Amino acid sequence: MLLVSCTPKYETVAGDPMDTKIYTLDNGLKVYMTVNKAEPRLQTYIAVRSGGKNDPADNTGLAHYLEHLMFKGSTKLGTSDYEAEKVYLDQIEELYEVFRTKTDPEERKALYHKIDSLSYLASLISIPNEYDKAMAVIGSQGTNASTSNDVTQYQEDIPSNQIENWAKIQADRFKNMVIRGFHTELETVYEEYNMYLNEDSENLLYAIDSVLFKKHPYGSQSVIGTSDHLKNPSIKAIKRQKSLMYVPNNTAICVSGDFDPDEFVAIIEKYFGDWEPNPEIPVLQYEPEDPITSPVEKHVYGTQAEFVAISWRTPGSKERESEVGQIVESVLNNGMAGLIDVDINQQQLALGASAGIFSRVDYSEFMLEGAPKKGQTLEELRDLLLAEVAKLRAGDFSEDLIEAAIANIKLSDMRSLERNSSRARKFVNSFINQHDWADDVHKTERLSQVTKEDVVAWANKYLSDNSYVIGYKHIGKNPKNEKIEAPKITPIAMNRDKQSDFLAELQASTVKPIEPQFVDYNTDMSRFEMKKGIEVLYKKNEVNDIAQLSFIFNKGLLSDPALSMAFDYITYLGTETRSLQDISMELYKLACNFSTRVGTSNAQFSVSGLSENVGKALEIVEDVILNAVGDEEILAQYKSDLLKSRADTKYNQSSCNSALRTYITYGPEYIRKTTLTDAQIKAISSDELLSKVKSLLGYEHVVTYYGPAGEDEVKALLESSHKAAAELEHLDKLYPEKLETPAPAVYIAPYASRQFNYIQYTCSGEKYNPKDDPQIKLYNEYFGGGMNTVVFQEMREARALAYSANASLRTPSQLNDSYSFNATIGSQNDKLQIAVEAFDEIINNMPQSDKSFEIAKTSMEGVLRTRRVIGSQVLTNYLNDRELGLNEPTDRYVFETIGSLTMDDLVATQQKYVKDRIYTYGLLGDASGMDMDFLRSLGPVKFLTLEDIFGY
Repeated sequence: MLLVSCTPKYETVAGDPMDTKIYTLDNGLKVYMTVNKAEPRLQTYIAVRSGGKNDPADNTGLAHYLEHLMFKGSTKLGTSDYEAEKVYLDQIEELYEVFRTKTDPEERKALYHKIDSLSYLASLISIPNEYDKAMAVIGSQGTNASTSNDVTQYQEDIPSNQIENWAKIQADRFKNMVIRGFHTELETVYEEYNMYLNEDSENLLYAIDSVLFKKHPYGSQSVIGTSDHLKNPSIKAIKRQKSLMYVPNNTAICVSGDFDPDEFVAIIEKYFGDWEPNPEIPVLQYEPEDPITSPVEKHVYGTQAEFVAISWRTPGSKERESEVGQIVESVLNNGMAGLIDVDINQQQLALGASAGIFSRVDYSEFMLEGAPKKGQTLEELRDLLLAEVAKLRAGDFSEDLIEAAIANIKLSDMRSLERNSSRARKFVNSFINQHDWADDVHKTERLSQVTKEDVVAWANKYLSDNSYVIGYKHIGKNPKNEKIEAPKITPIAMNRDKQSDFLAELQASTVKPIEPQFVDYNTDMSRFEMKKGIEVLYKKNEVNDIAQLSFIFNKGLLSDPALSMAFDYITYLGTETRSLQDISMELYKLACNFSTRVGTSNAQFSVSGLSENVGKALEIVEDVILNAVGDEEILAQYKSDLLKSRADTKYNQSSCNSALRTYITYGPEYIRKTTLTDAQIKAISSDELLSKVKSLLGYEHVVTYYGPAGEDEVKALLESSHKAAAELEHLDKLYPEKLETPAPAVYIAPYASRQFNYIQYTCSGEKYNPKDDPQIKLYNEYFGGGMNTVVFQEMREARALAYSANASLRTPSQLNDSYSFNATIGSQNDKLQIAVEAFDEIINNMPQSDKSFEIAKTSMEGVLRTRRVIGSQVLTNYLNDRELGLNEPTDRYVFETIGSLTMDDLVATQQKYVKDRIYTYGLLGDASGMDMDFLRSLGPVKFLTLEDIFGY
């Protein structure tokens, strides 16, 4: 079919490295396009200029609600009979209007019971998750959406042969969206709200913004909404907001990938061309903020570690003047040589300090943050941070910082062009900020003209010594912790084997198949030996001038639990010929970065940045590794900070949950072997730590290179700059061993929260078998891989038990590793029993649906056809596959096998690895709010301390 009869008229900009084409439909819909043929896929964003700031003041949270509801389908998708379903949906809509006016608890309970009953009847006709099924059918990945103050955006990563089906689905979604499954999705939003109550950093930001933006919604309302508004929702108000804001002249389609722009535009015209615009889109009206003439303090309490934040109101990202702030940020804090880096972090005057811009369209804020050392008050830390801004205002910094900042911004620009997601995100930002695209293309050129005088003037204008708001985050009880209680909900019908005519048409549509391309480690990369004991893995970068060199050693925490501490310690030291400040500034000026990573089984250090400078950077880094000069005073401070940082980690819910998962998976002996005690940290000497790093260059190791240099150039670089020992010692790699679960057990670790985190784990010791890869990957795709899975449908959609829930059968990472099954969920204490029982039910008695199974297969096949292992990922995958004893990845075998798999094969996999296994259960939370009788019915209960799970 001929889609294009004439070339569309595009907006373009000379010198644009993305060769962007912008097309505007007659209805105002903007289409931003950039071609990138690295893989046969497109990253798509549909961005709407509607965020939390656009919510009515008396009905906050609408934009965020709407984002959730946009996944519920349309008049064609998500229903077996819309006209019959609409009868119930209209009644539900009217009942909510009555419900929100009532205050008597019994009246509200009775009304909610009616809503719940009608919702169940509607669910018998609806087809939940059909949007997600449609995305799976076309092979989309990364299905998601987000709402901020300024924008709501919807993202999909699609195969390049499914553009028309994607457009058909999205146009229907945006033009004909139907609000269904409202009460269960509302409960999901409640869970999200309750989750944010535990985020002290969010609460502090709200407190600061309430002062910075007294006349703007940035300060008067949050994106998530107030508890009162969440508990009293209005479907009518949501529909009204959608009709006003979700219109083509307020929306942009932003894409990057492998496609023909002319054909793309023709498809967009075909499906979106009749979308009715709104000539009177409401424009947010707000009065200019009054100047802040003296510092304002805010105090917030919560369970997480204490910190301080200082914010100034600065120009919004729509303003050209905001750009200088990017240079100001780099001068203050760039992670290497900024004022805060050198004067505070490298001098160990705080546990950590940073500066950055929180960009929003109408106003931004420039924020300093710091975590205090042991014995340091938040006020003392405040003074340190403010002193650095005073130096900035006084011009007390080297002009070299600005030149180096520009070099690093150019490097960042280069990196951003590598990925479709970052390329398309540039379009979203330009559209939301209402920028001329030419201004964005030439932004770095303008930044190159910024002078020291410009930086000083900007700092004096916006970062004065009396115009800031300071927030103190203290450890204590949050007096505003007003949790939204869970209503009683009847699980809705999932109707897995029903499907709409719309979805059936999508499945029946034919597209030209994309032939898969599987990586070949013999032709897609090179291997050579630099000398005995040093294997080099080489991959040429054909895209840009960025290079990365990594040096990987068979020595990790299992071999030496102090190795991570040793790597950290040398970052505070100079050498006999270079000070720490010299090292940081040299690397920053070279636009190169030095990083380290210590894992359980290996350690590595890496140098990356502009290819022409990587050799020089490697010389500097290896000078530090071999010739760092120890300092006992610096070490004493480092130890004190490390102990305080480890103690602070115990205040973080996510860190505690991760530690509990490690304890359950690997056990206390593993934690003992890989974790230093406080006494061991205090006892270790500077010489010991330096020798641990220096000695690495005496062991055999692997070098990986990804960059534009040829093999001979890389050999020459390594021979001249890599200072490995003449004779290298062999070192066997040590691996962790998962615990088997011969008997049920329940472990409870303490965390002061109304929300629990739940882990369900089983392992019987089965070792890796590549022949099981197709069945296991398909099981995960069907059961717990994403939004179109049993876990998401049952735990979130049907029962509204959690904002997030996941389950997967985990493949071993090396030959002697074992398969394990892990399930996780985070929810409220009052949902504990029903959540655990629901999970247990679907894990052991997996719901079976032939239609869902076929969709899972189709989705997997589409992904495998379009997946391309490119760039440095070739080297990473090679090393990972080698750990499993593989000479080639299993993708080809999975692709060739998956078409013949049946539901019986899936059930057999579930029965082999999952069904009726013995489980270990882990719970992180406040045990006083948990039903202990129920937990004891699962197995013997053991109460753990934080010292048990962290090892200190």
